[in-house]
Amino acid sequence: MKSSPTRRRLILGFGGLAAAALLGGCGFKLRGPQPLAFSSIYLGVSRQSDLGAALHRRIVANGNTTITDDPATADVRLEILRDQTEREILTLTGGGKVREYQLRRLMSFRLLGRDGNEWVAPTTISARREYNFDDAQVLAKEQEEALLFRDMQLDLIDQLMRRLAAAKP
Repeated sequence: MKSSPTRRRLILGFGGLAAAALLGGCGFKLRGPQPLAFSSIYLGVSRQSDLGAALHRRIVANGNTTITDDPATADVRLEILRDQTEREILTLTGGGKVREYQLRRLMSFRLLGRDGNEWVAPTTISARREYNFDDAQVLAKEQEEALLFRDMQLDLIDQLMRRLAAAKP
C-alpha cells in the first residue's frame, strides 16, 4: 500500500517539529555576541594593522564596550605580547620537493585592569592549517596561503573574544 503525498508531508512535518523541540529542549542556541564585563578597553595594537582592524570591528560589533585611545581612561588594557606566523614543511615528495606545508599562527596576550591587576594572565592561543603545495601553481598556492593565514587570524580573534567575555576582575 502506497502512502499518499499528504500523509508523507504530515510525517515529515511532525519529524521536523520533533527535531526542533529536541534542539530547543537541550539548550542549543547559536553563538552570538557575548557581553564583555567591562565598558571600555584600550587595544595595545594599531588599528592600521590587519589584526587591530579586525579586533576593533569585532569589539564594536559586540555593542556594549567602547574602545578608547588613552590607556589611563580605559577599564582594561589588552596587550598583545606576540603575534607570530610560521610556515614549515610537513611532507616531501620522493624527489625532495615540498608536497605539504603546515601554517601556524600564535598570539600571546594579557588583559590588565585600570589598577594594573591581571584580569587574564599571559595566555597563548594558536591556530594551524595544512595545505598541499604544487610547483606548477605557485601563484595560486601563494593566494591560498594568504587566505589560510587570514582565516587563522579570524579564528584567533574568535578565541580571544571568548577569553575576553569570560574575563572577570
